[in-house]
Amino acid sequence: MNLANRLTVFRIIATVFFVMAVLLPATGDVHQMFPFTRTLALAIFVVAGLTDWLDGYVARKRGQKTNFGVLLDPVADKILTTAAFICFIEVRAIPSDPTSAPIVQGWMVLIIVSRDFLIMGLRLIAREQGVVLTAEQLGKHKTVSQMVTIIFVLVGLTARDDFRWFNLDAAHHNALFEVIVFWMMLVTTALTVVSGLAYLYKYRKLFLENV
Repeated sequence: MNLANRLTVFRIIATVFFVMAVLLPATGDVHQMFPFTRTLALAIFVVAGLTDWLDGYVARKRGQKTNFGVLLDPVADKILTTAAFICFIEVRAIPSDPTSAPIVQGWMVLIIVSRDFLIMGLRLIAREQGVVLTAEQLGKHKTVSQMVTIIFVLVGLTARDDFRWFNLDAAHHNALFEVIVFWMMLVTTALTVVSGLAYLYKYRKLFLENV
């Protein structure tokens, strides 16, 4: 296995540890034993995200582009981002209150995940027909929005759970954080829907032939 593919596989393995770090309790005995899990989750996500750029660079620079890498690279990306969004549903707006609302709404995550895997599946269908579907500008904006939102949530959780908002007004910052995350997710969800519809419309003839 070449270096580019190893980096892709590393991203998938890193996702497992990322999920563990996000889902460990932010209060109680477990948090006392592992006090900086949110910081660790943020670090893992950033490193894993960098490997997404690095494996593509290595593949082009060393001529290591393979069918395995072409297939697995986008899958690894979706596994990482999907894991992040799903984990956020389990994170409470108030860490000490398990009955409080999730920091991210489940319906938003459902739309985002469904769109991403639908488009990825359609790309595979097109690839079998020898057609390469290029990324659209709206799709790139959607990807940037997703990554920015995930990193913002992780930074906020790090400040909230690992550093207790640096001893500032916790109630105020919790409420502000929840509102900002909601609007960022709303924008991300809207971009996801619009970009998905635009993508389907542009390549509608290709897909309708297989209905």
